[in-house]
Order: sequence, then structure tokens, then C-alpha cells
Amino acid sequence: MNWLFDSRNWSGADGVPARVAEHLEYSVAAVALALLIALPLGLAVGHTGHGRRAVVGLANALRALPTLGVVVLLVILLSPHMHSKLAFYLPSTVVLVLLAVPPILTNVVAGIDAIDRNVLDAARGVGLGPLAVAFGVELPCAAPLVLAGIRTAFLQVISGAAIAAYVSLGGLGRLVIDGQAQQNLSEMVAGGILIAALVVLVDALFALLTKVLVSPGLSRSTGRLVRLRPSFLSGSTPRS
Repeated sequence: MNWLFDSRNWSGADGVPARVAEHLEYSVAAVALALLIALPLGLAVGHTGHGRRAVVGLANALRALPTLGVVVLLVILLSPHMHSKLAFYLPSTVVLVLLAVPPILTNVVAGIDAIDRNVLDAARGVGLGPLAVAFGVELPCAAPLVLAGIRTAFLQVISGAAIAAYVSLGGLGRLVIDGQAQQNLSEMVAGGILIAALVVLVDALFALLTKVLVSPGLSRSTGRLVRLRPSFLSGSTPRS
């Protein structure tokens, strides 16, 4: 614990603030890219009702990937063709994106699947087209589960971003790797504590964000419908 209270470790390019900034840079970039993939795909699957089983299989497959092994493999494949930091940054980002996609994708589809059918019928009855229904009705109604998926993805990515340190990048994982190399147990413990603290902080911020953006009635309604209709997550046939 003495390492954390040493002022020398809180300044400079290798200081704690710089490492936290690097860690957040990797995490935000990965979640943003995962959103660009998972949100449109989840909306399409949830709106049309097609491809649910494929999404469940894809999500389970991505969760089963050995993150560190994939990073090392991609670095070996890309490093001969890239002579810059990109050869290490790109593999780490790809793996973190793969880590973030499953919770976002499954929650978007499950959130749309939980919407009361009468709400969608009413939206179509007043003349709303497919895009208007998807973005004006389904996505707002699914917001509690969508935010929960983003929250889960962010926490998993923050925890997993330590793998960047294994391929010579920065972030809080660097403290663990450097501490191990120097046999400095205090630095290794400090790295673990800081990663855990960052996860707790981001989780609290997302909890606050959810309370601000989502009405309590919608949150309770969505939670109740998901408990009554777990068809998507179980891979069974969706409601008609």
C-alpha cells in the first residue's frame, strides 16, 4: 500500500493519472466501436425477429474467446506488417470490442423483445414506418436494458483492458506487469486496487446515469416483462 501513497507515483508519463487516462482511452474506444456494431445489429434482430438463435450463438462464442491468447495471436500476425504502435494497439482494441459486443447485443434484443406487443401495434396503427417504430418506440422503451448492456460491457472492458499491458501498451495493467518484472508486490497490488476502484466508480456513474435518463416506471415495467418473457436469452422461439 505504500506505493499508492508515494507522491512520485502520481506524476509524469508513468504516473497513476496518466495510466488511468490510458486505461480509459482503450476502454472508451472499445465500447464506442462495440456500440457501432451491436446497436444496429440488435435493433435489426429485435425489430424483425429474425436471427435470434444466431445472435445467442454469436454472443456465447465471443464470451468463450480467450482474450489474452487472441491478443498475442493478432500481434504475431500483424506486427510483421505494421512497424508502429498500431501493431499492438489494434489487436488489443479488437479483443476488447469482442468482449464488449455480447452484453450490448443481447440486451438490445432482449429489451425490444420485452416491449408489450400492444405498444408496437399502436405505433404501427398511427402510421409509423419501420424506422420510426425502431428508433422512436422500440429503442426508447428498451433503454433500461440497453443501458444495462452498455454498463456491463464497460465494466468488462475496464477489467479486461489490463491485457494491453501484455503487449507493451499502457493503462493500469502496466503497474501489474512492471511490478511483476521488478518483483515489486506493492506496485502489483496497487494496480489491482486501482483497476477495481475504477470499475466501482464507473459502475456508480452508470447507475446515476440510468436514474437520470430512464423513468422509474419504464425500468420497473421492463424488468417485469423480462422476467415474464425470457425467450430471447434462452434461445427459444420469440412471441408472435
